[in-house]
Amino acid sequence: MTYSDSHLRRILDRAHTIAIVGVSANPVRPSYFVARYLGLKGYRVIPVNPGLAGQEVLGETVHASLSDVPDDVDMVDIFRRSDAVPPIVDEALARWPDLQTIWMQIGVVHEGAATKAEARGVDVVMDLCPKMEYQRLCGELSRGGINTGRISSML
Repeated sequence: MTYSDSHLRRILDRAHTIAIVGVSANPVRPSYFVARYLGLKGYRVIPVNPGLAGQEVLGETVHASLSDVPDDVDMVDIFRRSDAVPPIVDEALARWPDLQTIWMQIGVVHEGAATKAEARGVDVVMDLCPKMEYQRLCGELSRGGINTGRISSML
């Protein structure tokens, strides 16, 4: 699973609304931090977590499932174990016929669900974090001294 920088940049550039499945209300949890960061970068983040349904996280109402999300989304970001991915992908594909991307977080991989989504024309990214890829592609990580393998001319 390797994804070109141009492919990842295209996905991140075209996304405007992201449903994050498995988001937490706890600010020290990775799913909360990723949702907060993406929101600060201009994405609308719609939280999905059945245990928090009806509450607010980062100014948005939490939905119990993707089927409950009233708005269209461009990307579904999955913060769940790999074995929980297939029904989430099925629900996303049923809910949004024009869904652009399924993104599975670091450590989350499900080839069968990916194949099903790709057969419907949906881009799939597995085992990566959109926050980290955004930071890497925009040069934010290199400012912190992390070697991203990318050369840029920053003033």
